[in-house]
Amino acid sequence: MADSETNLDALARLRVVLVAPQHPGNIGAAARAMKVMGLSDLALVTPRRFPAAEAAARASGADDVLAAAQVHATLQEAIADCVLAIGTSARARHTVWPLLDARDAAQEAVTRAQPGQKVALVFGRERSGLTNEELDHCRIHLCIPTNPDYASLNLAAAVQVVGYELRMAAGAGMPVVPTEQPVAVADMEGLYEHWAEVLTASGYYDPDEPKLLMRRLRRLFNRAAPDRTELNILRGALRSLDPRRK
Repeated sequence: MADSETNLDALARLRVVLVAPQHPGNIGAAARAMKVMGLSDLALVTPRRFPAAEAAARASGADDVLAAAQVHATLQEAIADCVLAIGTSARARHTVWPLLDARDAAQEAVTRAQPGQKVALVFGRERSGLTNEELDHCRIHLCIPTNPDYASLNLAAAVQVVGYELRMAAGAGMPVVPTEQPVAVADMEGLYEHWAEVLTASGYYDPDEPKLLMRRLRRLFNRAAPDRTELNILRGALRSLDPRRK
């Protein structure tokens, strides 16, 4: 994928796996976090209660993500068709393992999620996370840097952070905002002439001793870079303030 391109299609090939979630409300909140970031593939491993009304209530419109969620008996089953599993881990482990922060892990996930290839992002239990045995099934471990004095991050919040990084890695970026109609050089020159005329008529500007007034006004409006609407406002204000106006 070229740097200038987006790969939002890869988001459909990313699977969020929640291992043994204890509270159905957390499942719903995680589904909501997923949908906000364009993720739709949710897998649940031995959830305590699902489906449940609390999950639907916390999903807040992400009911389609919940309805499509697959329930599995084991983590191995949930990730069996994936080419890569990335496990979230908040604790330091004695065994050395490839460890990435959320941003780098997201880039790796999107890169590996080629057509026909699924990548799993695995999240553990609310209180204890993933076991060492479960992390053994994940080729990469992901850690979200948090405040060491208060590192508590709930399940849905963790999914939200990782989901955001996945979306950015896929090249979503900021939405393009339509720009206002640009102003031509000739129109800006007309504005400067208008200023000179009105300021001269008011007695504030003396063309015989111009000093740097008009140059400074040019610099001011060059920095401001007014669009067409703003230019029209300025010209209208000048007309209304013109002492020659009858």
